[in-house]
Amino acid sequence: MSKDKSFAAVALITSLFFIWGFALNLNPILIPHLKKACQLTDFQSSLIDSASYIAYFLLPIPAAQFMKKYGYKGGIILGLLLFSAGAMLFYPAAAVRNYAFFLGALFVVFSGMAFLETAANPLITLIGDPKSATQRINFAQSFNGMAAAFAPYIGGTFILSGTVLTDAQEKAMSPEKLNAYLNHEASSVQLPFVIISIAVLLVAIFVWRTAFPVIKEESPEMREIENKPLFGRIAALTKNKHLMSGVVAEFFYVGGQACVTSFFIRYSEHVAGFGEHHAAKLLSIALLLFMFGRLSGTALMTVINPVKLLVTYAIINIGLIAAAVTLHGEVVVYILMAVLFFMSIMFPTIFSLTIKDLGPQTKLGSSLVIMGIVGGAILPPVMGRISDVSNIQVAYIVPGVCFVAILWFALKNLRVKHVEIVAGH
Repeated sequence: MSKDKSFAAVALITSLFFIWGFALNLNPILIPHLKKACQLTDFQSSLIDSASYIAYFLLPIPAAQFMKKYGYKGGIILGLLLFSAGAMLFYPAAAVRNYAFFLGALFVVFSGMAFLETAANPLITLIGDPKSATQRINFAQSFNGMAAAFAPYIGGTFILSGTVLTDAQEKAMSPEKLNAYLNHEASSVQLPFVIISIAVLLVAIFVWRTAFPVIKEESPEMREIENKPLFGRIAALTKNKHLMSGVVAEFFYVGGQACVTSFFIRYSEHVAGFGEHHAAKLLSIALLLFMFGRLSGTALMTVINPVKLLVTYAIINIGLIAAAVTLHGEVVVYILMAVLFFMSIMFPTIFSLTIKDLGPQTKLGSSLVIMGIVGGAILPPVMGRISDVSNIQVAYIVPGVCFVAILWFALKNLRVKHVEIVAGH
């Protein structure tokens, strides 16, 4: 394949990191927005994360099996088409203002993202010179971080109205005026998601028309293993204690990340009295810190043992969350923003530590680790329930527990001297 065609393929794969980074980080905007538009509790609004992340639990292995038959390119195209269709479903969901419809649309979007992430993480390392594989995935991750920072700002600007009515204000309105207000709030997602749908569909067309290099990654040993019954292979892998401890750590990491970001706007309103728009801008800044943290963390790993860095960052975040739960005033919002910086290296480091010795079982093992992302579906509702019975500040104890679990995993791996980063999320 010519260098120009190879470059085009790498560019398109890198765009996938941007796409799922953008979509993942619209959830912190959708949670307070649909809470208003559909009159939800914190627990109910947290189901936005559940509908999103449950797709990561259900789809990675089917996605891997689909790509085994139709290739990475086929998997990417299907993922993009699912993403585009799910985004377009936001239009009728807003028209009828039905929360279950919104959740269904999100599930379709994130089903597409499960295909994209299952394909893009290994593919970015396989296309091009093997010696520069680590640089390529770090470069792709920077676009993921950039999208994460843009999403809350753009979503906050074009989706959030900045108007939050108290219960008393809602009760004082006539049913007709309240219904008009709620319909107006719901409708603000329609145009942004139609634009997202069209943009993703265009990427799918570009992928379809772009030649991808033929990937020959399977050794005879790998082909022999992959011809064995799938569920038998999965059962055998679940007996690998190191792999399963990594799945658990990734469960808590993604759950913690979802908890920190998804309720950031609610936390900022409760603790510091910030408005929606200001809180959304602060979240964008926090996610910029996340991107800088990943870039600086990658650089630090060249001189510091990555596992020791993971231990250090986990300890720091336990302290920061303790402060966010117990202190008061505007300063605690900035403390919570710092948590994102120290979260930045956790997903790729845990992932890479977990799969480093799996050999020909790496592909299936990676799918199991990706399934650990289901923590983002389970832990935010736990946090939302705690918030409903107490308050959102107390509920931030949930991500604190997550960082304790990550510290446990890191301490178990302190003897590991070298980690090659092979994935981004």
